[in-house]
Amino acid sequence: MSTPGVFEVLQQLVQENPNPALGIHTWMEFLEFLLNSPSILQVGTVLNVEDAKNAINSGAKFLMSPATVKDIMVDVKCAEVLYIPGVMTPTEILSAYDTGAKIVKVYPVSALGGSQYISALKRPFHHISMVASQGITIDSIREYISRGATAVVLSDAIFNKEAIIQNDFEEIYQLANFAALQGIEAVERLITLGYSSPKAET
Repeated sequence: MSTPGVFEVLQQLVQENPNPALGIHTWMEFLEFLLNSPSILQVGTVLNVEDAKNAINSGAKFLMSPATVKDIMVDVKCAEVLYIPGVMTPTEILSAYDTGAKIVKVYPVSALGGSQYISALKRPFHHISMVASQGITIDSIREYISRGATAVVLSDAIFNKEAIIQNDFEEIYQLANFAALQGIEAVERLITLGYSSPKAET
């Protein structure tokens, strides 16, 4: 039985960067650490090396781009930072993976077919972890996770424009909390069902 891509990525990160001082030895302990830790700074729409360096110097632990910026990928290899490059086509996915990406961001996913596109990509690329990004609603989190997405980007769904205008941070917090619960429940459901990633067709 194989596990979803998110677990494979977590296990690889733990194996490459064990932290006995924190009691982190397995992917489950790492996941629990993340869920119970203070906020982890992530910077999105990183387009060049200078932006990446500024983000890292500000404390960012992982970076995302709407496209694959190979200079960033090379630059962050020695840093304790996870870089998630943006991809759209099968060629871009394989190229980013072969260059060293541990996980890729499929963007703009809703314009490409949404969760069905993720499902189609996971057949030949079941070994590559994917983050679905753009146009995703909180209600569709379970669908994306069940079809093979390791994670989803929910910036528009959480940072409600009206709530931002009114400085209603409580509303934003509630949306983020609800989204996180939806994601956790979706992953737990996969575990319960004994999830197996789609395999390449023969």
